[in-house]
Amino acid sequence: MADYRRRRLISRLGLGLCVAATGLAVLPLFSVLFYVLARGIGALDLAFFTQMPKPVGEPGGGIANAIVGSLVMVGLGSAMGIPVGIMAGVYLAEYGRGRFAQAVRFLTDVFMGVPSVVIGVFLYAVLVVSAGGFSALAGAVSLALIIIPLATRTTDEMLRLVPASLREASLALGATKARTIVSVVLRSASGGVLTGVMLALARAAGETAPLLFTALSSRHWSLSLGEPMASLPVYIYTYAISPFADWQSQAWGAALVLVVLVLVLNLLARIASRGHYRY
Repeated sequence: MADYRRRRLISRLGLGLCVAATGLAVLPLFSVLFYVLARGIGALDLAFFTQMPKPVGEPGGGIANAIVGSLVMVGLGSAMGIPVGIMAGVYLAEYGRGRFAQAVRFLTDVFMGVPSVVIGVFLYAVLVVSAGGFSALAGAVSLALIIIPLATRTTDEMLRLVPASLREASLALGATKARTIVSVVLRSASGGVLTGVMLALARAAGETAPLLFTALSSRHWSLSLGEPMASLPVYIYTYAISPFADWQSQAWGAALVLVVLVLVLNLLARIASRGHYRY
């Protein structure tokens, strides 16, 4: 009886520690969300989303060019990074064997841990200096380099979770290896792959350092890929460190817009992954 009470006490103590750890894990998230919402909600109105930034010292204005710039660079970076990441993940899961595949997985893991500022400095030396100036294209490339390792490892892990019996059944019915990968393996793991892609997009959308070294920013409306382009993360950084209270308020508003964008991407990933695991 005493032993049973001791084990029950230990079990409850372990459960209490787990609950406390869960609270500590989510507390910073809710604190950030609440603080950004409280500071940024006052800056949001229709003009904030539709107007251009005002000149220095003039109150008002909006972030229309930054929103469009972020969409352009994240969209272009996704178009370059997602196909490469998914195809690399397919190769590792379906054909990668031996030391070469292990080396690629190791390097991909290392690449995921490389600080984004290092990617920015590298592309500044390789693309910006050689091209003679900052450009939205260089910014998109920097975001693509952030997306590729995340998409690669997620696709690799998700495809390796697909039971071998599904592949064997497809091959036994006469399907080719390529048809099996596209119609059976990728389709079965589509929810997990899509979740990884969405999370990679969310991380790329919030990156500031690589864009400071590649796309820089612009206070004008620009859709040219060969010129500097505004983006939400750089806008937040620039306005947050300014001495003007109105600019700091707009930085909080832009931060709220960026947080909502990331939350929407994560929510879409959750919805997309729900019910897509068919094994």
